Amino acid sequence: MQIDLGLGILDHQLLDSVGRRCGKVDDLVLEGVAEGKPRVTEILVGPAAWAGRGRLATLASKLSRGRVVHVPWAEVKAIDPDVELRKPAHELRLGRGDDRARRYVEKLPGSSL
Repeated sequence: MQIDLGLGILDHQLLDSVGRRCGKVDDLVLEGVAEGKPRVTEILVGPAAWAGRGRLATLASKLSRGRVVHVPWAEVKAIDPDVELRKPAHELRLGRGDDRARRYVEKLPGSSL
């Protein structure tokens, strides 16, 4: 299957095996580029993966204290248009920021809509 990595995967929403939003695809790890047979081996998730995307992204990367979650490409179930994963977020160490923010967002009027 051929996919335009820039348009078809980068910055797309990640959904875990139960449909929970658990981050976005921030970067990809490719192997085999030098041999002319590139393949994706991992999805990188977290602000620390933004380093090298400009000044603001580099600053955000530094402020995040270097945390990047590496999701093996084998955990990708489907790409349509979100990136669907085979396991729940907690097993892949994803969604921790969402869990922290949820405590505050749930208190906002209309947040349960």
